[in-house]
Amino acid sequence: MEMAKIGATPGGGCNRQTLTDVDREGRALFRRWCEEAGLTVGVDDMGTMFARRPGRNNELAPVATGSHLDTQPTGGKYDGVLGVLAGLEVVRTLNELGIVTERPIEVINWTNEEGCRFGPAMLASGVFAGTHPRDWALARKDAQGMTFGEALNGGGFAGEEKTGARKLHAYVELHIEQGPILEAEGCDIGVVTTGQGFRWFDVTLKGRDSHTGATPMGRRFDALLGASRIVEQVHQIALAHPNSVGTVGFMEVAPNSRNVIPGLVKFTVDFRHVDGDALAHMADQFMSGAQAIATAQGLEITIDPAGAQPPVHFNPEILNLIRTSADESGYKHRDIASGAGHDAFHIAKVAPSAMIFCPCVDGLSHNEAEEIFPEWAKAGADVLLQTLVTLARA
Repeated sequence: MEMAKIGATPGGGCNRQTLTDVDREGRALFRRWCEEAGLTVGVDDMGTMFARRPGRNNELAPVATGSHLDTQPTGGKYDGVLGVLAGLEVVRTLNELGIVTERPIEVINWTNEEGCRFGPAMLASGVFAGTHPRDWALARKDAQGMTFGEALNGGGFAGEEKTGARKLHAYVELHIEQGPILEAEGCDIGVVTTGQGFRWFDVTLKGRDSHTGATPMGRRFDALLGASRIVEQVHQIALAHPNSVGTVGFMEVAPNSRNVIPGLVKFTVDFRHVDGDALAHMADQFMSGAQAIATAQGLEITIDPAGAQPPVHFNPEILNLIRTSADESGYKHRDIASGAGHDAFHIAKVAPSAMIFCPCVDGLSHNEAEEIFPEWAKAGADVLLQTLVTLARA
């Protein structure tokens, strides 16, 4: 609740976008809390914060946890924040109990997870894992034309440590589910076995602008009608593939006038699935089907790939530790796939990784009304504590 005061919105949520003044204020509060808990805070050259609790053998690679403190413009209090502050709570608990782990434990605040100001999402963790070149990341621009590098360096967010130089023994991220399954089934803990892969496309349809009253129905080249049929196709492709989703989330219509038949439509397509082969099949179906729709209506179509990520499969041994920790604490749990992207998706490429979900009310997230109950946060933190301590013994 203290962190939520920083960037608080009238609707009860948070607007703490990355590399802004309120992001700096949130980072300063997190740093103060970490230093009060005896942690040493380092920062890499993408602005990511690493708060380190020493172990008996500090030559060993640390066990890490964390998430992100940045939010959507109308975000909630818990998305990302829960994972960072639960990691801090784990450290405070270990301090209170006088427990010293063999390996160090680090709590991480990744920069620009949300991607709402600078795309793509999970930018800093992507550079950390080698998914994105750092120079490419620094050149990303916000809506005002400022680059990520300008905001990072001009705002004093960057540290001197080279991103990716810090090696991790394991990484476990706690997050709210951002979906309705755990609450609906009365589960305290979601054991995240996989993360959905995605295929994104930018589509442009060109027809011909003409007068709505004077152009007969059979002589129209209506780009919006073509787009509407492709939207329905996207929906049907997703329905035909279990455990998948398909969405058209953005559309721009021109000339966007009441009495002009639309001659140009641009829109996005987002397919997601936990199976890579199924995802590829969905993408192939979409491209051939969209082309057929356009050809039948006399429209020109351009389909540009806009992003892709294969499904992520988390470390089986850590997943078993999470299940065991939940069982020993008496928490009901189930395996679950993540429909949203998280920093752990990138980190899984460079360190054994896994995720823990706790429920959120009505599955609502990226919304000011996002809510969880204290007992859900406690369950997630309890399981995170036991998992991290077990990993830090070796």
